[in-house]
Amino acid sequence: MIKTINGKSPQFGDDCFIAENATIVGEVTMGDQCSIWYNAVLRGDVHFIKMGNKVNVQDGAIVHCTYQKSPTTIGNNVSIGHNAIVHGCTLKDNVLVGMGSIIMDDCIVESNSIIAAGAVVTKGTHVPAGSIFAGTPAKKIKDISPELSSGEIDRIANNYVMYSSWFKE
Repeated sequence: MIKTINGKSPQFGDDCFIAENATIVGEVTMGDQCSIWYNAVLRGDVHFIKMGNKVNVQDGAIVHCTYQKSPTTIGNNVSIGHNAIVHGCTLKDNVLVGMGSIIMDDCIVESNSIIAAGAVVTKGTHVPAGSIFAGTPAKKIKDISPELSSGEIDRIANNYVMYSSWFKE
């Protein structure tokens, strides 16, 4: 479902894949080569959602904002794992959000970082560049290695561009 709300319609870049049962409403802007998977919901009804290039929002994930307070901004080469919640926060470039994790309002996740599966990043948390955060509440557990950055962050983002191509044939 793609729906205009209060005169604001989703805008899509080139070569994007949107699953038939994904929901994208309101002021949502995405770059090129993005993919929004099955049962994912992006609600730009109460504030804007802005996404860069090569962002994948996996099955069941929710991206939302807080009314008149906290938009959601997502950089380039970002993967949002299955059933994750990204709410009113900023994710910079080259970020991996693990499955089932929650990132709350006013958080900033700097570039080249990983939020581990199941982590809860509480309101206003600042995740430094090159960090891995895990747990509830999420805390830094270590710095990310270059191998992990290219082996996970880049690999997953690139794989989702490939996967989405299968559905466009």
